[in-house]
Amino acid sequence: MLEQRDISLIKIDSVNSLVIACDSAAAIGEKPADKLKISNYVLGQQTVKVALMEVLAVGAEPIAVIDTLNVELNPAGRKIIAGIKAVLAELGLSKLINGSTEENMETIQTGIGITVIGQIKNVKLAEIKSTAGLLVVAVGLPKVGKEVLQSADQVIQLKQLLELKKLVYVKEILPVGSAGILAEAKKLARGNELELKLLPEVSKKIDLEKSAGPVTTVLLTLPADYFEQLLSKVNLPITKIAYLDKLAD
Repeated sequence: MLEQRDISLIKIDSVNSLVIACDSAAAIGEKPADKLKISNYVLGQQTVKVALMEVLAVGAEPIAVIDTLNVELNPAGRKIIAGIKAVLAELGLSKLINGSTEENMETIQTGIGITVIGQIKNVKLAEIKSTAGLLVVAVGLPKVGKEVLQSADQVIQLKQLLELKKLVYVKEILPVGSAGILAEAKKLARGNELELKLLPEVSKKIDLEKSAGPVTTVLLTLPADYFEQLLSKVNLPITKIAYLDKLAD
């Protein structure tokens, strides 16, 4: 039941569906009133990553990227767009971008919204399912704010997500954002009509409540027998979180 995810699904016909995801950021950037000072280029990179992660996690192919920037085109907007385009170029998606900037009012604080639209075969959507007995693991650590840039080797990147999608024993991938690991793990279980059984003392190994900012962590479901194999494939912190179980009668 993908309705539990942070995406919108629109069935086009009996064969195809649209997958739509979005993300926003505010008070982050180079403007005088921004609370977190980072380059607009990096802001563009990190914000588009979130929406792309949501679309790519279900296996959809992005067909449009729309940026809605609450800043002027020159100079702030151009820097943000350059960051967005850099990420899209890595995926061969440079020509998909469109958007708008604020040219009528002077702004003193940065705001940005990004929407990604993807397309997927309905048969592929139907295959995204986790079953009782599967292990839930977190790949990457929850990071937010300046931590994201200071801990690049501990946060998941787009290319790593695409590599995870190739692993046949990975049954489902769910990006984790500001809601935190526990909230997303419960959402995953609920979406599959299952119960989440947290592992003992898991909260001592990883912060289950902390925001994962611009998707610095993803949850995977897989058979427990493949855990060691997963460790050998991914050069990131991987934490066992829970098992999925049947709902109690």
